[in-house]
Amino acid sequence: MATSGTAPTPASTRPAAPPRPPDDPGRMNWLYFLGWCFFRTLFATYFRWRVHNPERVPLSGGVILASNHASFLDPPLVGAGLRRPINYLARKTLFRFPIVGWVLHKWNSVPVDRDGGTASGLRPILERLRAGGAIIMFPEGTRTRDGRLQPARSGIGLAVIKSDAPVVPVRVFGTYEAFGRQARFPRLHRVAVKYGYPLDFQALRAEAKVCSKPRLKEIYQQVADELMAAIARLEPHTDKDRFP
Repeated sequence: MATSGTAPTPASTRPAAPPRPPDDPGRMNWLYFLGWCFFRTLFATYFRWRVHNPERVPLSGGVILASNHASFLDPPLVGAGLRRPINYLARKTLFRFPIVGWVLHKWNSVPVDRDGGTASGLRPILERLRAGGAIIMFPEGTRTRDGRLQPARSGIGLAVIKSDAPVVPVRVFGTYEAFGRQARFPRLHRVAVKYGYPLDFQALRAEAKVCSKPRLKEIYQQVADELMAAIARLEPHTDKDRFP
């Protein structure tokens, strides 16, 4: 007996499911919000934190937050001080673990290789910025070993030049004393985070489009050095920062 209706489409010819849209870069998803509340409570109670000038960070649109790096506490401290979600850099291999990878995705982590300054490592960073997200980067590249600011590496200069996002210098205080490289457990020590004024690199971005390769490398390092100088000028207990 004949049957009516259209024959089912073979699985091999069915259209692929559309990719999952990225989370709204301007809103916190529920897991990010829980983590944000947890760290704000932790910093307020255990570390007696201070937050200075978060209003200097744009509330929407792509922005690079360039911070000094003294402790594993730095990324959540910088993010918890703001009322907009932040994208974080995480080692690509961590995403291989299903639960860990899912949590990192919900916490807006960007998978990058150890050599994040390469073209492949830069691509996901630029994608987040172009989508209107904020991302935190560390010009020093790694945590300080003695609590002092370290020389900047050129990798962040590459990200700044290739993007058109404003760059906000950020300085954290007390995180080395609270949970430096040698510490096994966080100590009771006051921490603070201060956000600087957005910096304009349009002139160097324009020059980078037409200059020679040797000069281009110099520009990357120049941007990184200027960022570290801006970070060094941030003071924790004053409303006016020391700018030349």
